[in-house]
Amino acid sequence: MTTGSIAPGGSVLFVDDERSVRLAGQQALELAGFDVTACDGAERALRHLGRDWPGALVTDVRMPQIDGLELMERALALDPELPVILITGHGDVPMAVEAMRRGAYDFLEKPFPSDRLVEVTRRAVEKRRLVLENRRLRDQLAGLPAGEVSPIVGRTPGIERLRGAIAAVADTDADVLVLGETGTGKEMVARALHAGSNRRKHPFVALNCGAMPEAIFESELFGHEAGAFTGAGKRRVGRIEHASGGTLFLDEIESMPLSLQVKLLRVIQERVVEPLGSNELIPVDLRVVAATKVDLRKAASEGKFREDLYYRLNVVVVTIPPLRDRRDDIPLLFQHFVVQAAARYNREPRAPSPAQVQRLAAHDWPGNVRELRNAADRFVLGLDDTLSAVGGTAPAMAAGRSGLSLAEQVDLFEKSLIESELARCKGSVKAAIEALNIPRKTFYDKLKRYGLSREDFVE
Repeated sequence: MTTGSIAPGGSVLFVDDERSVRLAGQQALELAGFDVTACDGAERALRHLGRDWPGALVTDVRMPQIDGLELMERALALDPELPVILITGHGDVPMAVEAMRRGAYDFLEKPFPSDRLVEVTRRAVEKRRLVLENRRLRDQLAGLPAGEVSPIVGRTPGIERLRGAIAAVADTDADVLVLGETGTGKEMVARALHAGSNRRKHPFVALNCGAMPEAIFESELFGHEAGAFTGAGKRRVGRIEHASGGTLFLDEIESMPLSLQVKLLRVIQERVVEPLGSNELIPVDLRVVAATKVDLRKAASEGKFREDLYYRLNVVVVTIPPLRDRRDDIPLLFQHFVVQAAARYNREPRAPSPAQVQRLAAHDWPGNVRELRNAADRFVLGLDDTLSAVGGTAPAMAAGRSGLSLAEQVDLFEKSLIESELARCKGSVKAAIEALNIPRKTFYDKLKRYGLSREDFVE
């Protein structure tokens, strides 16, 4: 069995016992950029196939010993999602139609033009690429520890600065304040800080202060002893104590009651916690990452947040840019979320149309990355009217919220298409040029114009 990455044009296994047909098919596919392995029989072809084989199988039906139908059955037994294209004679069409019901991807009736072979094969190889990517991501997500998130996706200056800030402070014990609007991914940043630290093997404990009822807030955060209050039948370990050795993430910290902020200040300063109903101070070894969507300095000046806690938290600050300030990342982020959603919903990921990409790039995204992820989910589920409705029509967006001129929108759209194609082709210039159907010199001119480098897309 041969495994590996997909060639720039895609990998193809071409099987035919007639030498002239085999050579003609191989030549046509290789001229189209495919990596072709030609075989004169099914036995030899089966040695190449397996669950991870990155390509499409094209096989003649009429062959001695093992015919194309049996080869298809054996191939699909190895991987039911392997695309198989059958080459049939004129009288075999009803049989080929039945074979498609049993799992064949498509069939070609002899005689067929070479461009038809190339077209069908390209679609099959693209489907295979998406299947393998979907499978890889599904396996990756299944293997991640609970709560672990995807890497921070994007190439704009703002997101590069964010990654740099995380890298600079992750492997330290410094407490961090994360600033960002709703939906920008503050918990994702907190988890990235935890994953990059020497605390990564210990708990990451998250608490949303805005979602916690005040009546149970103190007990939930600090813990309590048995009998500390009515209903406290046994000792409870609070979130702070549970996070010892790891990271405590306090989201929407501006919502924490003022009466508890002074107790949190003591925890941060002295690294001890005192459960309700206890006179014992319990040492804790933790890192505190707090997040807020408001101006804490202003909240402190208005008496809504303790000033001493603000200054204690405001030492290392990491700021997440809103999505509207990193529009160039939107197509790449959307593609990333589509692949994730396809894995969750067991659907085949697909690409948005150019018009849909334009709508995505021009929308203001008040809900930020969370809103974009939801749009990707609906897109994968087939609710395509979602993208049609995002931000209204393209002309309305251009004149309204986006504030971009027509030329700027065209440049943004063109740049996003080039980025998406380079990402899909894993940095292969040859494959990207063929997919975009533009001259090599024009392609390189556009890379220079938009500040892109193929090396950034090579895995």
